[in-house]
Amino acid sequence: MVTLTTQQITLEVGGKLVGPGDLKLTGVEQLQRASAGQLTFIASEHFSRKWPASQASAALVNEGIDLEPGTGRALIVVSDADLAMGQVLARFAPPVPAPPAGVDPTAHVDKSARIGDGAAIGPGCYLGPRATIGDGAVLHPNVAIYDDCRIGAGCVLWSGCVIRERCEVGDRSILHSHVTIGTDGFGYRSAPGDDGQMKLAKIPQIGSVVLGDEVELGAGTCVDRGKFSATVIGDGTKIDNLCQIGHNCLIGKSCVIAAMAAIGGSVTIGDGVAIGGQVAIRDHVTIGDGVKLGACSGVSKDIPAGSEYLGYPAQPVKATVRQWWAMRKLPDLVKMLSHSQDSQ
Repeated sequence: MVTLTTQQITLEVGGKLVGPGDLKLTGVEQLQRASAGQLTFIASEHFSRKWPASQASAALVNEGIDLEPGTGRALIVVSDADLAMGQVLARFAPPVPAPPAGVDPTAHVDKSARIGDGAAIGPGCYLGPRATIGDGAVLHPNVAIYDDCRIGAGCVLWSGCVIRERCEVGDRSILHSHVTIGTDGFGYRSAPGDDGQMKLAKIPQIGSVVLGDEVELGAGTCVDRGKFSATVIGDGTKIDNLCQIGHNCLIGKSCVIAAMAAIGGSVTIGDGVAIGGQVAIRDHVTIGDGVKLGACSGVSKDIPAGSEYLGYPAQPVKATVRQWWAMRKLPDLVKMLSHSQDSQ
């Protein structure tokens, strides 16, 4: 068990200590669930009101929140309590399970595959012809890497990941369980069959997928290969669980895409874009740098850089909020009109 004092944590996060520096902390917990010996965090005035009833011994607190630590407790004042908590969590985190370096005897590794120094290939993994695994990469049990794929140095692929042929994963990327990279794009066209009846003809998808460095994909997320060329996800982009990225999408650097988002084919997304949960984006749309899309929005047209859009269909936030406010008044307006007609 890791034990840190309040003084040590203050130095770790570059904060200002209010209260004793010798309090011993053995873990972190939510404000209302914390017990003595644990650290919590307070990022808003709303939660500061709950501090007196909390049993936590110390809290990371955002600057500007007026709060007293209380007897025998401490506050560590920082500019960003969420970010500081992330630093502290890294210190308290238990070891992450991983297969030992080397190739498990139950893995199938093609003789032409190349495995870097210190890489770990877990039980039941499959490495196809000419697959390349970078130095220090970790493949948990039952990961499948198909022909001519490249997995970068320091990557972590959790159980059930499938990387289809000719795809690339950049250095230090993390793919959570059951991510699938390089599935066929959703390409079909109506065409007459041999019997003269119209049927759906499958369009070959012969491109690939290229993930940049330090990309993270949540469990169950799928990224389709390009019809030709590549579907590309830029360095540092983080995508949540159960997302769908269509064929030939170009997603920029340091984007954040929340759970269950669905992005159609050939969508272009700039750098630093934030996309809320369950957002749907139609094919061939371009979204500029720094755009923010609210949860459950439906995007059917291009969105200029720096904009904030919300709603279905997505519109500038102010326009959508005005519409929602007006819709809340509709029952009263209908009632007024009904009374007016009754009195005539």
